Amino acid sequence: MSAAPVLQLSDVRSGYEGIEVLRGISLSIAAGELVTVVGPNGHGKSTLLRTISGLVPLRSGEIRLDGVPLDRHVHHTAARGIAHVPQGDLLFPGMTVHENLLMGAFLCTDRAERNRRLDEVHSLLPKLAERRNQFVSTLSGGERRMVGVGRGLMMGARIMMIDEPSLGLAPLVIEQIYEVIAALGKSGRTILLIEENPARVADIADRLFLLDNGAFIWSGPPAELLASDELISAYLGG
Repeated sequence: MSAAPVLQLSDVRSGYEGIEVLRGISLSIAAGELVTVVGPNGHGKSTLLRTISGLVPLRSGEIRLDGVPLDRHVHHTAARGIAHVPQGDLLFPGMTVHENLLMGAFLCTDRAERNRRLDEVHSLLPKLAERRNQFVSTLSGGERRMVGVGRGLMMGARIMMIDEPSLGLAPLVIEQIYEVIAALGKSGRTILLIEENPARVADIADRLFLLDNGAFIWSGPPAELLASDELISAYLGG
């Protein structure tokens, strides 16, 4: 990469209660890139995003945003401009779609800016405008996933980290979700995406990283990975 990295991880190691999950992760993402991490389940993909957010302790290594080390507190990471759209829903089911979206803008005190972000979300995800006053608990799985992405957008973040947005959804809904992610990428947003199936991101990702047992074992353009029967068979189930 020729451009200076916006987000940079250097030899990052992290884990849970004595178990090391990430083992020496190094990664640089430039502004406007859509980078996808793929790999088998249970090998550290979600832990990678949780470590960047500050939800998982950093044991060693360094994480920098614009060349400045990230504070290891979640609210500071959010304030610095990193939005984490977690795996699954993790919404507020007893609140409306509109209220859930506003929770994403909790750090924004400018009402005009909040309204601008809300207009952007409704433009990109018109279904959320239709469901504005509906309780999240009554939505379909795909609609809840859209609320999660919309809430991340409401943060006004410079970097969006999206964890397996296709998880548990029907094929048609997955296609709709990825149309939204493709549009975000085309708009120039910087995105770090987690996905188990590399074919889903073949046309939208700038680079892929293959994560196995907590370490990157390959990186490159999507077409190169998809052309490797050996890698696909060995690490991604055929």
